[in-house]
Amino acid sequence: MTHVPHALAEEFPDRIEALRRLRQSDAHVARLTEDYTEINDILHRVDCNLQPMCDVEALRLRRARVALKDELARMLDRAPAATA
Repeated sequence: MTHVPHALAEEFPDRIEALRRLRQSDAHVARLTEDYTEINDILHRVDCNLQPMCDVEALRLRRARVALKDELARMLDRAPAATA
């Protein structure tokens, strides 16, 4: 598989384990991560010229991706710390 920029593991490298736990315990977080990944995959195909898309729609998706990332970051900030 090729490298997909902006993947959640790349965006939250030091918090990916916390995100995985939160995704398993919170259906809303699971849905947000699915939405983020879907949008990111579309934008990756657009950026690689594999899927045509008008600039306005691509910008809308980029803004949605940022909003999802911001919401996930807020949820990670509020999540309880993992116990060792």
